[in-house]
Amino acid sequence: MRRRIVTALAAALVAVALLLPSTVGDLSPWAFLRLPVEALAAVLALLLLPAGARRPAAVALGAVLGLLLLVKALDLGFGSVRDEPFDLVLDWPLLPPAVEYLATTGGQALALAVVVAVCAAALAVVVLTALATGRLVRIAAGRRTAVLRGTALLSAVWVVVAIPGLPVAAAPAWSTALQHARQVGISLGDADAFAAEVAADRFAGRPLLGALPRHDVLLVFVESYGRTALEHPELAPSVGAVLDAGTERLAAAGYAARSGYLTSTTSGGGSWLAHATLLAGVRVDNQPRYDALMGRDRLTLPKAFQAAGWSTFGVMPGITRDWPEGAFFGYDRVYPAAEMGYAGPAFGYATMPDQYALAFLERVRRANGPLFAVVPVLSSHAPWRPLPSALPWPGVGDGSVFATMPHGGEWPQAIWTRPAAEVRADYGKSLEYSWATLVSYLDSHAEGAPVVIAVGDHQPAAMVTGNSPNRDSPITLISRDPEVLDRIADWRWTPGLRPAPEAPTWPMAAFRDRFLTAFGSAG
Repeated sequence: MRRRIVTALAAALVAVALLLPSTVGDLSPWAFLRLPVEALAAVLALLLLPAGARRPAAVALGAVLGLLLLVKALDLGFGSVRDEPFDLVLDWPLLPPAVEYLATTGGQALALAVVVAVCAAALAVVVLTALATGRLVRIAAGRRTAVLRGTALLSAVWVVVAIPGLPVAAAPAWSTALQHARQVGISLGDADAFAAEVAADRFAGRPLLGALPRHDVLLVFVESYGRTALEHPELAPSVGAVLDAGTERLAAAGYAARSGYLTSTTSGGGSWLAHATLLAGVRVDNQPRYDALMGRDRLTLPKAFQAAGWSTFGVMPGITRDWPEGAFFGYDRVYPAAEMGYAGPAFGYATMPDQYALAFLERVRRANGPLFAVVPVLSSHAPWRPLPSALPWPGVGDGSVFATMPHGGEWPQAIWTRPAAEVRADYGKSLEYSWATLVSYLDSHAEGAPVVIAVGDHQPAAMVTGNSPNRDSPITLISRDPEVLDRIADWRWTPGLRPAPEAPTWPMAAFRDRFLTAFGSAG
């Protein structure tokens, strides 16, 4: 009985490795009720080998199958967050930031435990799949004639059901391996393609921003603010109401706004890739591109403002370590979280509430001008709970008052275990907070009539968006100066903070060029 149980478990493991889909949308019990052609081909090939070579070949094939199972697991993990499969060449550098996220939200001990558990599980998968395949082939070899006849019959059945395209006939392992092999070829040539994209810069060496009035310009990245927030039936009514109320409040303060969409280069995470794309005007959709960009001479929006006489600042509440990239982007001064004077608690991933980050920005504004400042606000970053409460602006102080609010308790990774509708609701509330805070800031600190560009860096995780391939994020330009708004009239963006569904949608990499074109010269 024990041997039969072990054999059944071995067969189940091999079947899972063969039949497990690599995309979240294909996960269902029916996916495991298919006939994989790879199993039939492997049985025939292994049983036709000489007896001495059969077991080593089976173990090696099982190890390869175990590695393929790990690749599928990575595909599912990336699909559940970024809505795309894992790139075997370009995506490895994204794993350390995932560990850093665990350490930030759950502590170093949790991050270390997860890393050790994942590495142990990966090794176990490869070893157990190799042993399972060897065991099954050894048993099949003991019944060689009967197994060969049965395999030949099933192969004929597979061909019969495959011709009309019935889903019972499947080649899932081969399809996954072929897909990744093709992607590897494409990714290996990505470095040369990117070098050519970076070198092609029509704005290098040209006069810049001569038609932009010398207002403070604030570029606010709203974390995880994606099109889903405005179109999902569970989110659109409440988020849209906050945006509409904000439009009215800003109008009463003399502001007007125009909104459109940008298609981000990432989804569910990798915010820095989107930031680099927008600021440098070149597509940065993987970590090797980001690293390569940092070593090149490329005009960025901060550099353009710097050359035109603005002071440039990065107010970076999400930066908690050395950040040499600031020099590449062209900031005169970078304020990481540790230099922003915040004395309160973290709220989930966010090192500080948006309200404190904007209050600190106001101090920087008052001490410098005109300035161009980039400010990523983090309260809408997963896990989207807990959220701070709004305070009167004079009461923000050094942020210690936020310690009186609930700011801990729930395990941050609970977003993976809670119902999707509940997680989605938390996401919506976080965006309502972020936008209400930004509107309140502009209404309460209108001195100097700043120009504000508020943009979502990417869509939230797939658990919020569902199986949507859409990567659009809203972008809004807010100003009290009619001259500024007249300059972008030909963009045909929607009036107000909420872009219409038919509002223009550009690649995120196109914004730099559009902005520099609109405000390039007074002529």
